[in-house]
Amino acid sequence: MYLDEFREYCLSKPGVTESTPFGPDTLVFKVMNKMFAVTGIDEFEYVNLKCDPERAVELREQWASVKPGWHMNKQHWNSVFTDGSVPDKMILELTDHSYDLIVAGLPKKVKAELDSSKGD
Repeated sequence: MYLDEFREYCLSKPGVTESTPFGPDTLVFKVMNKMFAVTGIDEFEYVNLKCDPERAVELREQWASVKPGWHMNKQHWNSVFTDGSVPDKMILELTDHSYDLIVAGLPKKVKAELDSSKGD
């Protein structure tokens, strides 16, 4: 998978923005101002994605290229390598899972805002 494909996929989701709050080398995708994906801009080696803690452990056992999240809470975040060892379809599925976890945790008012923006 290439960064431009991943970026396009993330930005196609409702309420998503991108920014570089950690400096010019790190791209952060947020839904309603909450992070769900973090990756390098120049070196798209892996992407940090939020994950249900039990599933995170299962994924690490199943895939050698899924590691505890680099510079993140290791219980809730995985680093998923983009070198082809994890299929693109799985990376996108895990991106959806990360996005959905963040949306599920949003306050009701913010969820209502997100829902109303989906009709645009």
